[in-house]
Amino acid sequence: MKKIFTLMLACFCLMALHAQQGNEHLYGVAFYNLENLFDTIHDVGKNDRDFLPDGSYQWNATKYACKLSNMARVLAEVARKKVPKGAALIGVAEVENRRVLDDLLEQPLLAQYNYVHYEGPDRRGIDCALLYDPKQFKVMHSRLVLSEPYQGDTVHLTRGFLIVTGKLAGERLSVVVNHWPSRGAQSPVRVHAARQVKALCDSIRQADRKRKIIVMGDLNDDPMDESLRMLGTCKLASEVKNGLFYNPWWAKLEDEGEGTLLYKGKWNLFDQILMDASLMNDGNKLRFDHHEIFRAPYLFEQEGKYKGNVLRTHVGRRWMNGYSDHLPTIVYLRKGK
Repeated sequence: MKKIFTLMLACFCLMALHAQQGNEHLYGVAFYNLENLFDTIHDVGKNDRDFLPDGSYQWNATKYACKLSNMARVLAEVARKKVPKGAALIGVAEVENRRVLDDLLEQPLLAQYNYVHYEGPDRRGIDCALLYDPKQFKVMHSRLVLSEPYQGDTVHLTRGFLIVTGKLAGERLSVVVNHWPSRGAQSPVRVHAARQVKALCDSIRQADRKRKIIVMGDLNDDPMDESLRMLGTCKLASEVKNGLFYNPWWAKLEDEGEGTLLYKGKWNLFDQILMDASLMNDGNKLRFDHHEIFRAPYLFEQEGKYKGNVLRTHVGRRWMNGYSDHLPTIVYLRKGK
């Protein structure tokens, strides 16, 4: 009996070691809308007064510290169950400035990360950024491409397109981080944003045919909407050809009924991560493996009238000490067999 137990223990250890080694070549890429990560200081020229101590949210140092801690918890945990070293890349939206990013990465849980950010022209002051683990992703260059207004509409402007190029698993990868206009704008405004992103991606491909491309962000449209079709997305991996993107979130919403934000009892899935054809091959190169919505129980209200809703920072003007009105999305990329 003792020999059988020893043999079983040895087999278990070998299986655990094999699983751990298998995940050494797995990389997590995530996106999360942080929902109004503002500091408590007024930025000249920006409409950030709601998030000041005397503003409508009475945003003070205590609330700001709680928000930073809550965001750090989520960002540190995305992908970590399957990739113990954590996500290699995390695109974020609705960050006010470099100061909030510095404060965020001073949280002990996020000590491994650096960030890429450019100050954009958004009236409220909210921008996109890319957090990255320098041990997994080596930044080569980056830029912010400002969007062009749709037919002179300067009210519903798209935030700039953040493009970061680097090496992941030794392969060149460009990540385009987006935050398209809200649903307060009509569909053609977001179609116009998609058209600009498509042109940017086409230019990247022309400059370097071996470079892989990921487009991510809060697109304020669902995967089956016109803007995503304009960008050239496919519901099925088998449909993806050169110049097109695989959108795994299409089936996630349409067939499985899962989303990232809940509005009037209906799930939407605005937070998408798209992969071009070069990430869909079956060889030993870096390629798409699987995807998921990060649905930790603490991200949801657990009781009361709104049980099951996403636990936000505020409901109306009432501080909930929650997280965001969005859930994070994750794709996993694998290198090697």
